[in-house]
Amino acid sequence: MPVLESCEPKRVFHYFEEICKIPHGSGNTKQISDFLVKFAKDHGFRYVQDELNNVVIYKPGTPGYENSPTVIIQGHMDMVCEKRPDVDHDFTKDGLNISVKDGYITANGTTLGGDDGIAVAYGLALLDSTDIPHPPLEVLFTVDEEIGLLGAVGLDCSVLKGRRFINLDSEAEGSLWISCAGGLSGISHIPAQRVEGEGEKVQVKVCGLMGGHSGAEIDKNRANANKLMGRFLYGLKKKAEYALISLTGGQKDNAITRECTAEFLTDSVAEVKAYAKELQEQLREEYTGSDENITFEITEKGTATAEVLHPTSQEKIVFYLQNVPFGIQKMSGTIKGLVETSSNIGILRLDRDELFASSSVRSSVDAACSALSDKIEYLTEFLGGDYEVQGAYPAWEYRKESPLRDKMVAVFEEMYGHKPEVVAIHAGLECGLFYKKMEGLDCVSLGPDMKDIHTSEEVLSIASTERVWNYLVQVLKNLKD
Repeated sequence: MPVLESCEPKRVFHYFEEICKIPHGSGNTKQISDFLVKFAKDHGFRYVQDELNNVVIYKPGTPGYENSPTVIIQGHMDMVCEKRPDVDHDFTKDGLNISVKDGYITANGTTLGGDDGIAVAYGLALLDSTDIPHPPLEVLFTVDEEIGLLGAVGLDCSVLKGRRFINLDSEAEGSLWISCAGGLSGISHIPAQRVEGEGEKVQVKVCGLMGGHSGAEIDKNRANANKLMGRFLYGLKKKAEYALISLTGGQKDNAITRECTAEFLTDSVAEVKAYAKELQEQLREEYTGSDENITFEITEKGTATAEVLHPTSQEKIVFYLQNVPFGIQKMSGTIKGLVETSSNIGILRLDRDELFASSSVRSSVDAACSALSDKIEYLTEFLGGDYEVQGAYPAWEYRKESPLRDKMVAVFEEMYGHKPEVVAIHAGLECGLFYKKMEGLDCVSLGPDMKDIHTSEEVLSIASTERVWNYLVQVLKNLKD
């Protein structure tokens, strides 16, 4: 029996559950792309599938709407793949283990992919419908949004004729998003030399952190495990000598890192334990109310010999971790409460001969984004490293005149008796790319309530999904002209 069989709207949740059966992490989208193509063929719809695996499915307008302006419905098919350390799950071949609890859908120890699987489900349910009045639809499913909006970057937009664009990649019911930050991944490669070392091998793990989306939740005062590890290593050198063997934290730079692990040799295990306890207490006090379960786990592994960092290389890496920017760098001076510029060091990995670090840099001001990237570049080069930018995408600029936004606000007010929140957000959306590439595009983004996206605690509200579906259906009905 399907897990979501009793959830309404049935067709939306039917397709969401089907999507959950298919591995669809970023960079692994061929299978889900082919699933969408099969859907189009089975329903007799015209479609385009490009070499990147982006898919567009076309549906004519319903009777009376044949000549209405075309509406683009858009979401991305890839998901962030994160799991709890105790969960045995291979995102490259396993479907998600979903369940329903207290009105929410969860994936039991892994990310759910509601971001943005629910957009795919909405799109398929609209295409499958026979009783929903709507204009001609171009339903666009892009790939690899979570690793740099790569599908949107590479899409040939000549396959799209519509200029009314509804993006379904938000996580806050009752809000219409009308502007977003641009961003990039700033990647540092800092060379490291090693020498032979001997001593007591100790593993230190920073864990128990909340994590979260590096854009939408960067203002929640949550700690980043990579930065906390840098703080620990800097403070520890004042207490005891040690020599680093390994260092790893995070898998995605758009997720605030929840865990970071270091291994090193030392002759001062007692001092390591004492300092870890001391710093843990300090950090729990510092993050009271926002991330107060920060934990340092110490594991003794006995006497060992190993290749460790040369003292100069170790000093450079600790210096980098202490100084690489994290968190809010500037609030907007024009939009109250909006984070303008931020950075998140989401991936950290000490290889044999270099430190690899990747930061998600975001800003609603392109010059500020570049300046923050330059700061990380300068830090990297100062330490003798190389820096590269990947996946840069533009901000989605606020449009003063937006007929689509006005119509959607009016529909919302008619349905709910109050106006929606019309907001700019700090997270990145594909709307910015399409806005740059398609002249005259009128964009609005919306979606149902989700919590803790990009983490293993991600949940999707069933009731909110239904309400947003009903709203979307009514919006399409009102877009006759």
